[in-house]
Amino acid sequence: MVTPLIAGNWKMNGLGADVAQAAAVAAALRAQPARARVAICPPATLLTRLAGAVAGSAVELGGQDCHAKAAGAFTGDLSAEMLADCGARVVIVGHSERRAGHGETDADVAGKALAARRAGVEPIVCVGESREDRDAGRAVDVICRQVAGSIPPELTDCPFALAYEPIWAIGAGVTPTLGEILDAHRALRQALVDCVGEAGRSAPILYGGSVKPENAAEILALDGVDGALVGGASLKAVDFLAIIRAA
Repeated sequence: MVTPLIAGNWKMNGLGADVAQAAAVAAALRAQPARARVAICPPATLLTRLAGAVAGSAVELGGQDCHAKAAGAFTGDLSAEMLADCGARVVIVGHSERRAGHGETDADVAGKALAARRAGVEPIVCVGESREDRDAGRAVDVICRQVAGSIPPELTDCPFALAYEPIWAIGAGVTPTLGEILDAHRALRQALVDCVGEAGRSAPILYGGSVKPENAAEILALDGVDGALVGGASLKAVDFLAIIRAA
């Protein structure tokens, strides 16, 4: 059985006052534990404060990105070791917004996944197709090729997750059909097995792309969907908890 994972990606949102939202999630999970693992990935400025707010709860702390190197002259970047030092247990790598806005390649993403492994942090590796890819009928080919380039074989000996995020659905308020999600996750599972063998059968494959309380239950009920990478809905405790409880 694959343990579900619900990960909240706050992106470039959140100030000190918003730590209360994470604290509310942590308190709710102390009172009523969830079936799924739960992680919150805030901006780096809030990592230490969130660590305190969720201490003693089932909420895991995560980073939104990391550099491939452990240290060096890389102004503005954070290493996986720095994230681990703040208490992070997971880190998102290869998010479509990083790939598009910062020109990250599959090789860059693989390097970051290896950095997470080196630091003992679990990478959540993201893949996803554009609207053009989907309309041209090459969505599955694109995401499987991304898996092959972004998942290094060294991940066979450490926990990791894969997140499928159709780029055209992120923040757009639309989602693929349930059949499209099912087909993508089935193809991705085989692609993972092709990359890392048996370890590819136990890694959770998350769906990400306009996940919200209204659609979470039907998406998370699909065979092969092992959790969700949640954007905007993770910023409010009540919405994020509704998604967590749907897993």
